Amino acid sequence: MSEKEYLEKEEIFSKILRAGRRTYFFDVRATKAGDYYLTITESKKFTNDDGSFHYKKHKIYLYKEDFTEFNEIMKEMTTYIVDAKGEEVISERHQKDFVKEYNTKPNTDSNTTTDSFTDVSFDDI
Repeated sequence: MSEKEYLEKEEIFSKILRAGRRTYFFDVRATKAGDYYLTITESKKFTNDDGSFHYKKHKIYLYKEDFTEFNEIMKEMTTYIVDAKGEEVISERHQKDFVKEYNTKPNTDSNTTTDSFTDVSFDDI
């Protein structure tokens, strides 16, 4: 059996979740004995100083005998997080609060106003 045929046989069902610079791959694969297991791969994109990029990948192999406990713990943990912190991402909430606070902050310096800005052109630099 060629490598291509083996890979086609091995990958049974796949789903992809794109989440910003992270991508999650959920793949059902087959063992040599013909049973199925799940791989979850996190792929994260990093940009180098020269503009090129690379990916770091982390993979979890999850076998059928662990599905029940894994699902129970995953549900418990995600429910705990949502109950404790809500569904809104905290970094987004802080950003909104910062912008709101900045825009409503009273101006204590009488020589400075937030409404006046100098329009600068960088064409002549």
